[in-house]
Amino acid sequence: MVTMTVVQPMLALWDDDEPATPAAPPAHLTRVLADSSDRIAWLRARSQGITATDVARLSSPRAVQAVVLDKLYGNGFGGNAYTDHGRAREPEIARWVLQRHGIESSQKLFHAAGQRRHLATPDGVTVRTDGTVELCEIKTTKKAWSSIPRSYLRQVAWQQYVLGAERTLVVWEQHTDFVPVHGDPQCRWVERDEDEIHRLVALADQVLDTLARQAPVDPFAPGGRASAPPPDAYGAYEAYEPPPYDPLR
Repeated sequence: MVTMTVVQPMLALWDDDEPATPAAPPAHLTRVLADSSDRIAWLRARSQGITATDVARLSSPRAVQAVVLDKLYGNGFGGNAYTDHGRAREPEIARWVLQRHGIESSQKLFHAAGQRRHLATPDGVTVRTDGTVELCEIKTTKKAWSSIPRSYLRQVAWQQYVLGAERTLVVWEQHTDFVPVHGDPQCRWVERDEDEIHRLVALADQVLDTLARQAPVDPFAPGGRASAPPPDAYGAYEAYEPPPYDPLR
């Protein structure tokens, strides 16, 4: 007589076909307020807080009142040949950054975690495989830089704070009479500086507090504006010389 043994299949403890839980989006993507491709919405959103362009000017407590006045009344600057050149060159430089460093260009306006009035629009954002956020900031300049101007470093530190980034690739293209001097742009990594971020946040909050006291109406209240937005957004370029900072970024 032949004895047959029936082997029962092993049952899996977990269903392998069950879809995996989607990974949560990077934290900064949950804090997008506007995209500069919609210029009106972007200008409106950025007018309701303090931006990296504003912070670039906060070299000391004495600079607070100057930033307050510009936030209330504007500075009247409408662009010039430098901003036109920068606007034209930024997409080309951004393509170079993507090819060489893998940082995608960005037009989004972000707010800081827990603070909707702290705003930044970096030129490029990427999330590395380990979750680290890295940024890019693009400049055009007629001057040869031996180091990155301090106003730009303040701008970079603020953007790092707003997005939770660990470092930023500052990329600049020098030109003579609007013709690039070098074949490729120059660049340098700037690491996060917590002490500088802490100092800038304190100064930015002074601006917000002063605006709340001096504005005829709260300029950041929903539907409330103390002044109209500037006529245009000039991008991440050398706007006029001096001073060496970019308006509306």
